[in-house]
Amino acid sequence: MKFSTAAGALFAISSPFSTVYGFTPAPSSLTARARTFSSVHRFGEPSRQSQVTTFSNRHTTISMSAGSFNVGIVGATGAVGKEIVGCLEKRSFPVNGLRIFGSERSAGKEVDTKFGKVTVELFSEEAARECDVVFLAVDGDFSLKHAENICAGDDGPVVIDNSSAFRYKEGIPLCVPEINAEATKGKKLIANPNCTTAIGLMAVWPLHKLFGLTKMVMSTYQAASGAGQPGMDELVEGTRSVLNGERDVAENKIFAHPLPFNVIPHIDKFQENGYTKEEMKVTWETRKICGLADDFPISCTAVRIPTSRAHSESIVALFEKPVDVAAARKALEEAPGVKVRDDPEKLSYPMPLTATGQYEVEVGRLRKNIAFDNALEFFVCGDQLLRGAALNAVIVAEAMIDNGALKAKASV
Repeated sequence: MKFSTAAGALFAISSPFSTVYGFTPAPSSLTARARTFSSVHRFGEPSRQSQVTTFSNRHTTISMSAGSFNVGIVGATGAVGKEIVGCLEKRSFPVNGLRIFGSERSAGKEVDTKFGKVTVELFSEEAARECDVVFLAVDGDFSLKHAENICAGDDGPVVIDNSSAFRYKEGIPLCVPEINAEATKGKKLIANPNCTTAIGLMAVWPLHKLFGLTKMVMSTYQAASGAGQPGMDELVEGTRSVLNGERDVAENKIFAHPLPFNVIPHIDKFQENGYTKEEMKVTWETRKICGLADDFPISCTAVRIPTSRAHSESIVALFEKPVDVAAARKALEEAPGVKVRDDPEKLSYPMPLTATGQYEVEVGRLRKNIAFDNALEFFVCGDQLLRGAALNAVIVAEAMIDNGALKAKASV
């Protein structure tokens, strides 16, 4: 379908956001979407419920006695790195000093933070080792080369790695703190999970504790920002080009096919078993984080959709025990980091528009599955840059303060 030039012009005239989006957001979403595309992500203070109370409120007290910490971030000028800075600020993480490390291209730039202006330093392992904790928001190759050297020895800092480099390595914890924070005790290198896994397990874990998970089938609907800023740019520019009548079908360089007005059932490389690597990450990581058997049955189909931010997941979970929807709802309402948004009569359910910029993972459409015995079906939506990356990493650090694995070095 081709949109006329006149129609494209109408879109451009009618909305102040059309120069950014190429389409008109719903009025209720203007603020959220404007923030999504701002050069530095700054979201409103999450509600008290959204702050993961199991750790955040407790660490405000514990961190005072534990001292404050010299924090390093590698890749702080990228999307995840910016969100790590934001989470440190909003959660009042006890920062004594913040150091930001980058490449020659970004070294020397200044970054405004709650902790003052920070000048980006050229990365070196020696400089990073002077910190108490280092967050790596870089690619897997960089992490493989440097992470273990940074944290080596008794005097090395804790390293929390957002890449996939160490997720499956034996002896290195893969951590969602609300599930397996104890795995970080006595460790120096921690792997952050894939964003899709982290978001889904926030909802699955409370139900697993209640009913005993036996199988899981997940379908994911993943935003363009999962491919970084270039993915978001391709979506916006491609949408604009079609709406303006410049093209019948948008160009694609980042995604396997044009994403505007389309969905693509392909994320990451295809494996020999017919699944993509993104889909297998859900299987592999769920087993490791939840302490399940190596052959525990989990299946996933991952789909890229034309939204800007926040991933969505449809989950069918089968259990040992008979399921009770009311009990399941209560368990989810009490779970830290989870917000139940489930009122069909009021058209209230999880959506990327409402999950973007939020600390909580939204869960809704909760019901008994009518195809399987002892099964629940539900829909989950979460901000993959926060719960699926930056927020999870910062809560890992908080948990490590709690269990003594993260300590401030003695002043010289």
